[in-house]
Formats: sequence, C-alpha cells, structure tokens
Amino acid sequence: MSELEDREQPNVVVNKNKRYRREKPWDTDDIDHWKIDPFSKEEATEPFLEESSFATLFPKYREKYLREVWPHVTRALDKYGIACVLDLVEGSMTVKTTRKTFDPYAILDARDMIKLLSRSVPFPQAIKIMQDGVACDIIKIGNVVRNKERFVKRRQRLVGNNGQTLKALELLTQCYILVQGTTVAAMGGYKGLKELRRIVEDCMHNIHPIYHIKELMIKRELAKDPTLVNESWDRFLPQFKKRNVARRKPVKIKEKKDYTPFPPPQQPSKLDLEIESGEYFLKKEEKERKIRSEKREKQKEKQKLREEEREKAFVPPEEPVKKKRKAD
Repeated sequence: MSELEDREQPNVVVNKNKRYRREKPWDTDDIDHWKIDPFSKEEATEPFLEESSFATLFPKYREKYLREVWPHVTRALDKYGIACVLDLVEGSMTVKTTRKTFDPYAILDARDMIKLLSRSVPFPQAIKIMQDGVACDIIKIGNVVRNKERFVKRRQRLVGNNGQTLKALELLTQCYILVQGTTVAAMGGYKGLKELRRIVEDCMHNIHPIYHIKELMIKRELAKDPTLVNESWDRFLPQFKKRNVARRKPVKIKEKKDYTPFPPPQQPSKLDLEIESGEYFLKKEEKERKIRSEKREKQKEKQKLREEEREKAFVPPEEPVKKKRKAD
C-alpha cells in the first residue's frame, strides 16, 4: 500500500515528517543527483538584464606580476563573455558581466579567480577555477593562535620538511594548496576542500596533520573494496588518543629553617633609612643637587663605556706573523 493510499484512509496515522510527501515517478535510482551538466551558449536565449560586478584589492608586491599576466587574464575571461579591469592606482581588480555573457555562474568563478590571483596563486593554476567541478576555499588561520611563535611553528607543521606534508595532502585530497601569510588558499573538488579545511583547522588547534594523512590513506584503500561500500569504516580507522604531556618546572628545594616562636625583625622604612643616612635633614635644594650630581656621575660612566666600544672598531687586528723559510 502506497503513502498516498494511506493518506486517503482516515484511520491510518501518518508520520508528521511524511505528511506533505508526494510520489515522484520521474525520480529513479539511475539518476546521478551530483552530476554537474555543462552550460552551453545555446541555453542562454537573451542577455542578462542587470550587470553584476565584483572587485578585490591586491598587495603592492603583486602589481608587477599582475601587469605581466593581465593580457592572458583578459583573453581567458573573454571566452566566457566577462570583462576585467586592473586598476593600478587603487590597487584593485574588477570583473563584470557583459551582453556576451551566457553562463550565469561564470561571474562567480571569475570573482574567485581574482581573489586567488591577489593571494599569490599563479595564473595557470588560478584559471582552472573556471572549470566545472572545481571550487576554491580561503581558510583564515591568523586568528586561531595568539602567540606569534606558536602560530609560525604550527603553520610550518602544515607545510612540513621541504613541503612534504603539503605534497602528501595535495595527493590525498586532489587539491592545490598554497600557504601564504595568515591564509591557506585551496583549489579542487568539493569533497577534497571539505577534508582539507578540517585538517588545516585541526593543525592550528595543535593536532598534527600526519594523523589525518594516515586516516585518508586507509580510506583510500577501503574505497577500492566494493564489499565495504555500505558498511561503517570506523573499525578500520585508527583511534588516536589525545596525550597531554605535562611540562613540569624544576622544583626548587627550600632550605629548612629552624623554628622560632618569635616573628622576624621589622624592616626599616624609607623614612628610617633617610634619617640614618642624613638625607632627611637636608634641604630641598640640597637634595635636588645631590640627585643631579649622582645622575651626572652615572652619565659619565655610560659615556666612558660608549667611547670604549667605539674605539674597539679602530683597533687594528693582529696580523699573523709569517715564518721565514730556512735557506737550504
């Protein structure tokens, strides 16, 4: 009995979640819902009614490279009917639709492309964003760790020795990765980008990328087995326990003092010390004169040390004495 027939009978209780469901005879199992169909010029009958544009700023050191590459950028975007402008005065790049634009999503890909170009991604790599099925993700890592030294160490951990960790992640996630300053720019498929974001964020939260690399390698091998498609892979994946290694400071051994019931003697106050030295009985002018004279003496000592340091530069080095050969 179908859900439609159940709904027609008044006595049958229908689940609240399935109340408004209708049968879909056109939706069969052989349809791939994840497939991205290519968009051709024939599908766009008329030009867009409104102009869409996106702009992004770029740093000063990228100006020279962008100026060299800009003719190639213009030529590449012209295929999709998108205009681009490089403003060297403001330091910005702009992309906008024209009457020749046929793909509505092309302007968003062009926006991502200029964003990648401003983040030091080379043009041959950045232009791949215009392909179907390729997306980009800019992961911000600057605000995760406050301590600068710790941030640099964890960012270096992501790159690895000679870029080995980064290369392993690129191979396993099928993504292009570029670590630049306080951001990580990534390009690739949606699934790979999702995994990569998790790895980068965990790395900045002090979880080493090697654990994720091991997990991805095991998943890659399990995906090849058709018998494990509908099974849980949790029993095959490694379970890493978090270990907090306590860094104890060396304990100073306190010397045991003999117990006395009497309290320690009272320390003399500032006033008492002034009376003892005779400073208390001096006049205000005399006190100021004394402070000035002490200050002058300190300045003279420092001046003497500075002069000695300067004179060291003029002292000639000792020349090695050449030994004369004895005549045969």
